[in-house]
Amino acid sequence: MPTQKTLAVTGNTMVAEAIRQAAPDVIPAYPITPQTTVVEELSKFVANGRMHAEYVNVESEHSAMSAAIGASAAGARVATATSSQGLALMWEELHIAAGMRLPIVMFNANRALSAPINIHCDHSDVMGARDTGWVILFAETAQEAYDNTVMSFRIAEHPDVLLPVMSTADGFITTHAIDRAEIMDDETVAAFVGQYTPEFALLDTDNPVSHGSFAGLGGPYFEFKRSQRNAIDRAAGVIKAIGDEWAGICGRPFGMVETFGMEDAELAVVVIGSTAGNCRHVARELRAEGVKAGVVKVRCFRPFPAAELAAALAGVKAVAVLDRSESFGAQGGPLFLETCSALYGAENRPPVVDYVYGLGGSDVKLELIRSVYDDLSAIASGAAAASGLRYLGAR
Repeated sequence: MPTQKTLAVTGNTMVAEAIRQAAPDVIPAYPITPQTTVVEELSKFVANGRMHAEYVNVESEHSAMSAAIGASAAGARVATATSSQGLALMWEELHIAAGMRLPIVMFNANRALSAPINIHCDHSDVMGARDTGWVILFAETAQEAYDNTVMSFRIAEHPDVLLPVMSTADGFITTHAIDRAEIMDDETVAAFVGQYTPEFALLDTDNPVSHGSFAGLGGPYFEFKRSQRNAIDRAAGVIKAIGDEWAGICGRPFGMVETFGMEDAELAVVVIGSTAGNCRHVARELRAEGVKAGVVKVRCFRPFPAAELAAALAGVKAVAVLDRSESFGAQGGPLFLETCSALYGAENRPPVVDYVYGLGGSDVKLELIRSVYDDLSAIASGAAAASGLRYLGAR
């Protein structure tokens, strides 16, 4: 029978435990703040015999993903972790991992990109990788970071998907803060994740294959890309099914989109990651004052749950999107653009306004969130929604 232990623990420790329980064969590792304690914990697990994995110390994040690609192509279950400039240095390899359909699992501690130098939380790094072909999951809490990482192995290795998965959590806010979380017993996680048996492995000498073939003019490059698109579209159903299965085991519900107060909401905030807790707190206060405020948290960004988001926002009078990253030159941040696209064909489409907030770890105070709902209230009452971005809390 499944058993769980309640811990006071950081998000990074929970991610490391999830990776340990999934028993990858190879862990290529390079440290970068605020991800470092993940690979530190994994190195300890290997050194003390709690994991039987090949732990590969490499000289850069580019090398870490290169090693992950080689090991995965050879037929190994592979996990790694990175953040910020490290993810940026992997840029070339991110596309290759997805294009080769390799089920690598990588944790990213969401952190600002230079310049100027900043080691604190925003979503610039992961949003910069949003079109590389990876499945991307966001965690609000240490608990969600654990659950998402456990599920990532099943999602990546599912025969209908076979794509790399990036499980993410907000740097320092979630990765380093001590939180209450429950860890499942090793046997239950091992049974849930299962054994990885690749269909095409370079080390299967009885069935020789090649990986990373040339597909130039007249070759099947176009069809390869269409196949990738079909796979990430299929991933939506796989994620839902695996989320439901894990929820049945651990008792914690999983949704690609999760809501608070949306059953009668007139004002809604769409958000990703750790700020969802602040938004729920303010919405709860407002509802006690008679304001019909709601929150929609997007937990899976790729594939984007457009239908679920549109359904959650049906009937509201005004919507605010909180983006913890910029999209320079675009009409709004990444989450705003996806939200507008999801609502494009909706009947009685509500006005949608975009707020860029929290860049470089700047504080997201409750009064700032309340000011967003105040703006929505004015818009719902007939005030014109100002066009363009609003910078929440910028001096």
